[in-house]
Order: sequence, then C-alpha cells, then structure tokens
Amino acid sequence: MTATEETQDVPWGDVTPDAARRLMVAAVEAFAERGYHATTTRDIAGRAGMSPAALYIHYKTKEELLHKISTLGHTKAVNILTTAADADGTAAERLAQAVRSFVVWHAGHHTTARVVQYELDALGDDHRAEVVQLRRQCDAAVRRILTDGVKSGEFEVPDIPGATLAVLSLCIDVARWFNVQGRRTPDEVGASYADLVLRMVGARPRS
Repeated sequence: MTATEETQDVPWGDVTPDAARRLMVAAVEAFAERGYHATTTRDIAGRAGMSPAALYIHYKTKEELLHKISTLGHTKAVNILTTAADADGTAAERLAQAVRSFVVWHAGHHTTARVVQYELDALGDDHRAEVVQLRRQCDAAVRRILTDGVKSGEFEVPDIPGATLAVLSLCIDVARWFNVQGRRTPDEVGASYADLVLRMVGARPRS
C-alpha cells in the first residue's frame, strides 16, 4: 500500500474542491517522509501536480495546511473514542472497542496518523491550542471508561490519569512502527492491543 492509497479513506474525504484535497494528501505524504520543517510548499505542490502558486489559492501558509490536517485527524480520533465511551455494554467491552478501533485507524492510516500525532509542535500557538483541546476530549473519553470500570468493580486501576495516558500512548505509537509488509493486519493488531489493555487494567467480569 502506498501513501497515496492509504490517504484515500481518511477524514478529509469530503474536503472540497478536489485541488484542496489533493494538496492535503500530498502534504501528508511529504510531512511523513521529510518532516514538516524540511518540507517546502514547492514539495507539496509538486506531489499534487500543481504549481507552487496554486497552493496559496487554498491555504494561506504551510502551517495552515498542517493545522487543517491535524484538526481533521484529531476530530476523527475524538469520534472514535467518544463513540466507544457512549456505547452500550460493560466498561470492559467499551474499553476493548475504543482500543481496537483506535489502533486499527492508526495502523491502517499510519502515514496520516504520524503527521496528525507527531507534528503538533510545528503548529502556531493558537492552532496548537485548538488541537490540544481535541486531545483533551480523547483523554476524557478514555478516562470516563476507566472510571466507570473502577466504579463497577471491573477494573483495578489505582491511577486513572496515568492509565489513561498509557492506553492512549500505546494506541498512538502503532502509527510509528506499523508496517503494511509485516505479518499482522490492522485488525489483528487492534484485537491484540485490546486484549493487552484489558489485562493491563486488571479487567474481570462484573459481579
């Protein structure tokens, strides 16, 4: 799977016009390959098959383009985790769903996810604050599931904030190492991580 193929089924599928979407896909590929700071607007435009001037029709700056990518990616993350947190079922079932879905997205879209998760410091102060708020919503969704599990007696978690950070870090790190040429599929990794996290929180049947 190439980066271009991977970036088809991502949060900016509805971004219009087509030129703006092509530039976003090209930026993801360039940022993931070279890093934000080493990527030029000419690099991005060239990958999209456009002139450098065409980029500025849709995005004022390279940083604005990164902000758009990061915001859409983090909004997807919030949706995945809050959907699991709001679902019916036990805390263990909801936590497994949250981890499985989050890991599958980070593995299946690892190129995109690396940019979304690891280029935060390249954003300007105002844009970074917006994304940090979305990250807090991700934290809150996982924390809510863990809190419910402790209250119901399903989980044994003495440090809920610390456990929340550990769960999210495990899931996000998949984007850093996942290889489509490897032995496991995104679904297999998701299932494995869901089981790992349930063991980590001492999950047991609710009495």
